[in-house]
Amino acid sequence: MINLLLPTAVFFPIVMGFVPVFVKDTKKVNLAMVIMSVAELVLCGALALTANSYSGVVAGIEWFAGLGVHFDLNGLGILQAVATSIIWVGSSVFSDEYFDHDKTNLLRYYGFYAVTFGATLGIFLGHDLFTVFIFFEVMSFASYALVAHNQDDDSIRAGNSYLTIAVLGGLVVLMGIFILNSLTGTLVISELKDACAPYAGNPLLYAAGFMIFFGFAAKAGMFPLHGWLPKAHPAAPAPASTALSGILIKAGVYGVIVVTLKILSESFTWAIIVLVLGVLTMFVGALFALLSINLKETLAYSSMSQIGFIIIGVAMTSVLGEEGAIASYGAVLHMINHTLIKLVLFTSAGIVYRNAHSLNLNDVQGFGKDKPFLKVCFGIAACGIMGIPGFNGYVSKT
Repeated sequence: MINLLLPTAVFFPIVMGFVPVFVKDTKKVNLAMVIMSVAELVLCGALALTANSYSGVVAGIEWFAGLGVHFDLNGLGILQAVATSIIWVGSSVFSDEYFDHDKTNLLRYYGFYAVTFGATLGIFLGHDLFTVFIFFEVMSFASYALVAHNQDDDSIRAGNSYLTIAVLGGLVVLMGIFILNSLTGTLVISELKDACAPYAGNPLLYAAGFMIFFGFAAKAGMFPLHGWLPKAHPAAPAPASTALSGILIKAGVYGVIVVTLKILSESFTWAIIVLVLGVLTMFVGALFALLSINLKETLAYSSMSQIGFIIIGVAMTSVLGEEGAIASYGAVLHMINHTLIKLVLFTSAGIVYRNAHSLNLNDVQGFGKDKPFLKVCFGIAACGIMGIPGFNGYVSKT
């Protein structure tokens, strides 16, 4: 059964991406996206609850992409798959109202929106780095259409910046995978730590690790590879920004985790480098968020800062060795918390934009005066992202 369910979880949304080709009613297509997202949430939730029963089981499609793609139920991966499904349910429901007054290229949007969903699940459920790479590339190209959806000058520039980083990062990751496979003879994620241990200190292992890290760190929006992030998030429609900020950058973090805790787990120096980059990402993101006057740009830089928190947790897991469990718990919990918080914040930003027709903080000042529900929702999420005691962000940040 699991051999069928895992590929279904990944490929069902990709197949659904072709629905807009045959169904031209945007309301019906949106309903199909909502149903698809809910079905995926139920499926991923069921897989998460039964993950222990299928430990070590690998489901594959041997003929796909030459070398085949393979999936399994690793703990962090299935947790992120559930979080991805939650984001897509929320943004799918919101999309119907958000696009109600402008349906330009909306069928195209929904098609790439569904493909991005499936590809993201393929990353988190991937059994080996080749599978992760295949779906990483599909996700990058499909999500480009979401960033450039509006087709105005800002959107096109943001999309070009996003695609440039995606292509460059993907090529570098592929080179790293070639070197790693040649050196260790395996790309299976669960085997990498033991396979790489005998080569600790080997320059080729460092080269492979750095290349893979570079591509995924760029997708995560880590300093100094963050240039695309503040451009893409404001340019994309709010439901797409939710996916970009809440989940797609976590795909980058997932790769950073593999490099730091699997490939270069024996290197204390590497852990310190990642720790420093995490601190810089956290600080630079927070600084530019304070200086921005665009609501979605502020939220984008905030996401960059939160990624810094998560990367610090990943680095400290490696630095502390056997005592690193508390850091790993904090990193994983903040990944989930940040996903849920950004779903609320970017949805709120979309509501503001659709009504005020501006994201400039000076223009939208006072918009929520007579909107208590919007204020409460935004306020709760803001307190969470600030780490105020009593809210979810406090626990994971602490």
